[in-house]
Amino acid sequence: MSTAFYRTRELTHCRGVSPRKAEVLKGEIEVFHPEDLLYYFPYRYIDRSKFYSIREISGANTYVQIKGKIVSMKTVGKGRQLRLTAEFSDGRDSISLVWFQGVQYFIDRIQIDKEYIIFGKPTVFGGRCQIAHPEMDTIESASKKHLTNGLMSMYNTSDKMKRNYLDSAGLRQIIMDELQNLKTSPLEETLPADIRERENLMELNRAIWNIHSPENSQTLAEAQYRLKFEELFYIQLKMQRAYKRQINEHGLVFSRIADYFNNFYNQQLPFPLTGAQKRVLKEIREDVRTGKQMNRLLQGDVGSGKTLVATMTMLMALDNGYQACLLAPTEILANQHFETIFNQLTPIGVNVALLTGSTKAAVRKKLLPSIKSGETQVLIGTHAILEDTVEFANLGMAIIDEQHRFGVEQRSKLWHKNTVPPHILVMTATPIPRTLAMTLYGDLSVSVIDELPPGRKPIQTYHQYDTNRERLYHFMRMEIAKGRQVYVVFPLIKESEKLDFENLTAGYQRLCAVFPQPQYNICMVHGKMTTEEKDENMQKFVSGQANIMVATTVIEVGVNVPNASVMVIESAERFGLSQLHQLRGRVGRGADQSYCILVTDVKLAKETIRRMEIMTRTNDGFEIAEADLRMRGEGDIEGTQQSGTPMKMRIANIATDGVILMRARDASIAIIANDPDLKLPENQIYVNQLAHLARELNIWGNIS
Repeated sequence: MSTAFYRTRELTHCRGVSPRKAEVLKGEIEVFHPEDLLYYFPYRYIDRSKFYSIREISGANTYVQIKGKIVSMKTVGKGRQLRLTAEFSDGRDSISLVWFQGVQYFIDRIQIDKEYIIFGKPTVFGGRCQIAHPEMDTIESASKKHLTNGLMSMYNTSDKMKRNYLDSAGLRQIIMDELQNLKTSPLEETLPADIRERENLMELNRAIWNIHSPENSQTLAEAQYRLKFEELFYIQLKMQRAYKRQINEHGLVFSRIADYFNNFYNQQLPFPLTGAQKRVLKEIREDVRTGKQMNRLLQGDVGSGKTLVATMTMLMALDNGYQACLLAPTEILANQHFETIFNQLTPIGVNVALLTGSTKAAVRKKLLPSIKSGETQVLIGTHAILEDTVEFANLGMAIIDEQHRFGVEQRSKLWHKNTVPPHILVMTATPIPRTLAMTLYGDLSVSVIDELPPGRKPIQTYHQYDTNRERLYHFMRMEIAKGRQVYVVFPLIKESEKLDFENLTAGYQRLCAVFPQPQYNICMVHGKMTTEEKDENMQKFVSGQANIMVATTVIEVGVNVPNASVMVIESAERFGLSQLHQLRGRVGRGADQSYCILVTDVKLAKETIRRMEIMTRTNDGFEIAEADLRMRGEGDIEGTQQSGTPMKMRIANIATDGVILMRARDASIAIIANDPDLKLPENQIYVNQLAHLARELNIWGNIS
């Protein structure tokens, strides 16, 4: 076996790869060694068994394959404008072939009246079909390459790659040449025989061969299944191994529920708990009494009552003589949590404190000793809690809100705030599809709050074109006349930040003209403001002094204004589904009917229309997250990055491969249950592959 043969050789040892091409491959698609080439999988396949007659071809065809002869050719223009055109005939009709690059190369090699097989994408120019930069083979070379036997692989490439003759055809040829080495130097198998047999998986070398050069559609499907299973299996194996190590660590025992919890439940509960909240609290209660450290993810849609569950979880710690803390990603959210929890817990005798980056030095000087002595029982704050100067007497419960804003490293800092690591509860208001949650948070137990508290009315969502603003403004005036408040959110995206900022400012000025003082009061909040400016303007809205808040997505998380009943999202076509849903969740927090208005341009792509339809049809965050995952892919889902590491996969797709993921997960759980540290000799294959994936590919190294 010769896996090292593919991992250690330079790319320039591959046939057709010059030093320049090697640099392009490294820079554009992170292909550094021949093994990376073998694992650079096609994104689609085209049936090359069909030949078209020229008269069948139109601009509607995606790709066509034709057989015939070049009957004439000529060059047009000069210098950089030079192009080569040729007339290609199948004996009855003709079509133009055009080359804009490598003109001299083709002039030297094309022979008039010699039979060729042409493959490419037809376009219409000047009312006539043509094929630009077609793949071109003689009958003999096409036969040797097996090009016309069936499915042909297509590869994603960049403009820079194409300029260096590394288009899909060029890359395919290099990979096909490298595949030939598998006959004499096969790759080492990465899955043992018992798993391959139990899961009916194709052998690795045959799978690699068939993913690039399928024998037929059946073998392609088998190759894809094998490689998807392997990819998901090793993600899950890493997760399960980490999870097993964590739950085996010694943890604090919360053996009792006593006065703090019971007094809060009986005297301070703002509304009856939903069935989902009761279920989650029971799951947490079971965790903290076992003597093993809890690491649990709490998912709940906006307004589902996660904060109340968090508060009652912290009281479990207090009842057993421990402190608790709640870590929020922004000062706005930390202040909001502090105000809510302070008002709820102070009446039952709990000492609640706030610590953020803005905490004055004099306040901090008094607060730090209070935390260290245990006098401060519940600490609410931002990243400031993680500082080394913050020492607890006996931290027993650490809660992290909006988990995706914090990295794994920051979560682990909380572990060291006590001799025995505190229990950890991480919360997110971003609904995560089950398959994605298993992949991103495989080291956490997952709880879901899937009910809204009683009395909450579903938000009514409408899609409106920006050509009908008078109707929108009339509706806003009616709601404000009822004493309600309105958000107006503009996109602010890094790639077009300057233009977006101009639109935000122009939108603010337009609204000031339409809703003049003193009858109306408008405030504005955006990321370029200082913290003090943002807090001052936010407070105007929270207090009711301002009727309308114009903002960027800075208000997506952390504002709770029950009196706000309207969310207007400008340029809604520029937001993903999950982000639209998060923004919508800023309203509907009171007993009044609330509304979300999605304002878009009249001209919309089909996918955008689908997004608007989904948003107007449902308020179910999990349904929306599933749709977002299907439409955008796992790498783009809002809030699925940890420590800057995206969920990067070569072939598996979390949106569509849930069944394979479940099988891979079950297989990994069985292995770790039997051998948690993978010390058995037969499990060395897993240790080697995990080490290789973490070291060489750095794909899953930080996911935890």
